[in-house]
Amino acid sequence: MPKRRTNQKRDYQRSDRLNELLREVLAQELERISDVELGLVSITSVQVDNELTKAKVFLSSLDEEEQLVHKVSRHKGKFRKAIGDQARIRRVPDLEFILDPSISASTRIDEILAEIHATEKSNNHGTNDK
Repeated sequence: MPKRRTNQKRDYQRSDRLNELLREVLAQELERISDVELGLVSITSVQVDNELTKAKVFLSSLDEEEQLVHKVSRHKGKFRKAIGDQARIRRVPDLEFILDPSISASTRIDEILAEIHATEKSNNHGTNDK
């Protein structure tokens, strides 16, 4: 009979597994919410603290509205209920919704690269004319 594995260290922490589980549960619940004001919103990631009492939920939207966090926060109760129903955890963490800064950072990087490319292109045309 195979020996039962206990006390074996896993390749990833419990908080990492919980982050992914919460992201999936919240994304499914977000699809169920029929709020026209939300528009197209994605949950990019979730970060639970070490005590598993607070979770930062990172959002992205095509519109990048300033009111997005407020609009999503209005449905916090539905999200917490969905987590309680679907995840096997003792206590549902408090949810904090935040716009994902990586989206705006990647947009800014694209703008900078486009400027560099345009500058190089104009410099190359100027040297070829001589």
